[in-house]
Amino acid sequence: MALHMLGKDPNSPEGKSATVYYDDVADKYLVQGLKVLDTERLSQMDLPDNETVVEIPKYMVQFFPEVDGGRGADV
Repeated sequence: MALHMLGKDPNSPEGKSATVYYDDVADKYLVQGLKVLDTERLSQMDLPDNETVVEIPKYMVQFFPEVDGGRGADV
């Protein structure tokens, strides 16, 4: 599996989150962000036990190739 970092939040205080990755073997995106712990928001989702929810700033969608015209950081 080869993960490609597509973009990192330029406003992250420590430069560690949020980050968007692309897995070129599974052909899927991985999103690193803050884990959602707000029970009110989680209760509005049909979330299986084997899944979790993370949040990223709205402006991070710019790193998805479908949005940026396929020019991802290292894809």
